[in-house]
This record gives sequence, structure tokens and C-alpha cells, in this order.
Amino acid sequence: MHNSRYINIAFVVMVVFFVHQQILAQSGDAIYLWPGQVPGATEPKHDPIPTPDTSGGVIRVTDVTNPALIVFEPERSADNGNSIIVCPGGSYNYLAINKEGYEVAEWLNKLGFTAYVLQYRVPKKRDEAFCDIQRSIRIVRSRLKGNAGKTGIIGFSAGGNLCARAGVDFAEESYTKADNIDSVSCRPDFALLIYPAYLDEGENRSLSPNLHINRNTPPMFIFQTADDVYGNSSLVLATALRDNNIPVELHILSAGGHGYGLRSGNTAAETWPRLAETWLKKYQ
Repeated sequence: MHNSRYINIAFVVMVVFFVHQQILAQSGDAIYLWPGQVPGATEPKHDPIPTPDTSGGVIRVTDVTNPALIVFEPERSADNGNSIIVCPGGSYNYLAINKEGYEVAEWLNKLGFTAYVLQYRVPKKRDEAFCDIQRSIRIVRSRLKGNAGKTGIIGFSAGGNLCARAGVDFAEESYTKADNIDSVSCRPDFALLIYPAYLDEGENRSLSPNLHINRNTPPMFIFQTADDVYGNSSLVLATALRDNNIPVELHILSAGGHGYGLRSGNTAAETWPRLAETWLKKYQ
């Protein structure tokens, strides 16, 4: 009995160590968002904690206390001068950091974009994550030479929810200014929402009441499937954007489910990148 318990503990430790090494191997340089106190933090800064669950070949990290941007740069000859922040999903409980983060960043690099994978605060920290994405947009924009180039965002599932909020409520002051970077605009130039969730939390599954669309809301690309349990999120947001004359491109495929990233073997996963690439050409 005791030997079995020790073996199980040792196995979990080995899995956590392996996943941590994979995170280090697949990521680029880190830019930490908050040089001092993290707004609303209740515990000390430390590295994200990988979960033992690696099912589906997904690296999941949680307990993010020191939010960071992981930088992925394109080949110099392909660099188009624009940047995109990538927000992985995970129900606001963890981050699917490779499937909806690193792999997406590498795809964006091939299109010429500098990509930044955002490790925003989880678990169960929606408002704190909103602080993190606002700060990350300001940091990325401040790195653009001569203020040239565009800064966009792309998010998946909960990350799509976060990007929608960042695009719609950019004028909201979510935290006390930390330094001069916070004088930079946190309005994204464009947003891509891939199977976004939790956007229909209003009455009778209407648009979530914390989303306040106005004439300065940036253009959005939205992709979802009809069999996705969160599919109504895309419908209500796209309708609200259209009603406010905001440029929106909505695609709904008949099937594909949820959480497919851009891995082959799923028609939805193989379709949205082609459509998004065409849409992104106006920012290249």
C-alpha cells in the first residue's frame, strides 16, 4: 500500500518536471507585465504550475501569479512590422499553453507577425486577467518602433472571451497606472476570436452586460461551429457589432466542437486558419 503511494507521487513529480521542461523548451523570451506589485495579488510571484493532465497532447498551466508575455519573432525577412497577442483558453482555470498558445504563435510567425503568448492570471481571476491583457497591449505597443505597425489580439475559448472584453471595454481603467507604459493606448487595432465562450451571459442568453460596444470598437474576426456548446457567444457578439456598424467577419461551420486549436484532423481546425490568414492580409 505504502509503496504504491510513493510510486504514484513519484510519477506525478516526474510528469510535472517533464511538462515544465516542455514549457521552457517551447517558449521564447519572457516579458513580465508588472515590475512591482501585481494589481490585486494575494500571493507572491512564482512560475506557473503545470498540471499533471497532459491528455490530448496539451500542456496545461495554472496558478499564474506573475503574468508574462512569451515572445515569438518571425524570420527577419518575413517580418511585417505588426504584432499579435495570443490568449490561450482553459475555462479561466488553466491555460492550454501549447495548443492555443505556442503553436498559434509559430503559425503567426509564418505570416510575418511578431507573436506574444500571454500567460494571464488563473484560476478564476477574470477581472485580474483583464488587467493583464490591458497591460500587455500597452507593453507590446510601446515596443513598436516609432509607433509604427499594428497591435492585434487573438483568443481561444476563455481567451476569446478575454479578447472580446479587451476589444470592447478598452476605455475601462482596470488598474492603477504603474509607470509610463500605462499612458499608451490599450485599444487593440483588431481582434480574432476563435470559438469564444461566455459572451452570452446576459438575460435570455443575450450579450454579456459587461460588454459595452461603441463606435471605437475595433474590427473583429469570429469563428465557431454550430455544434459548439458556446456557439451562441459568437452569434450575439457578431449581431451587436453589426448593429453598431463595427466591421465583423463571422464564420460558423456545421461541426467541429470546441477546443481544437489549429491541429490537423478536425475540419474546423483546418478551416479557420485559412480564413483568418485572408482576413489578416489587411494588417500585413
